[in-house]
Amino acid sequence: QVHLVESGGGPAQPGGSLRLSCKISGENFALIYMAWSRQIPGKERELVAHLSSSGSTTYSEPAKGRFIISRDYRKSTVDLQMNSLKPEDTAVYYCSVQYTTPTMAPNRLVSWGQGTQVTVSV
Repeated sequence: QVHLVESGGGPAQPGGSLRLSCKISGENFALIYMAWSRQIPGKERELVAHLSSSGSTTYSEPAKGRFIISRDYRKSTVDLQMNSLKPEDTAVYYCSVQYTTPTMAPNRLVSWGQGTQVTVSV
């Protein structure tokens, strides 16, 4: 099983930056994709950024040009660099990965982290 722990959330001012990090741990797994999503209270969770195992990235419209998703192999993390933050970016941010293992292949599972709060205000 793959375990995820997010960090890096907190308060930020409009126009500022934050870097979220998601530590990925487990044994004998292969990642299919990694992603960051966010959820505002009372609203559905929305995908913010997606990184495939081949390295291709996709972003939601609000995130394009401001957020960058990347993988740090040395640290075993998937990170989200958030720039030019806006108050509407305030949300709980969740990391997720889809993965498979030799014993479950070709089946796949998705793991989620516990979330980290980002609050953008003056």
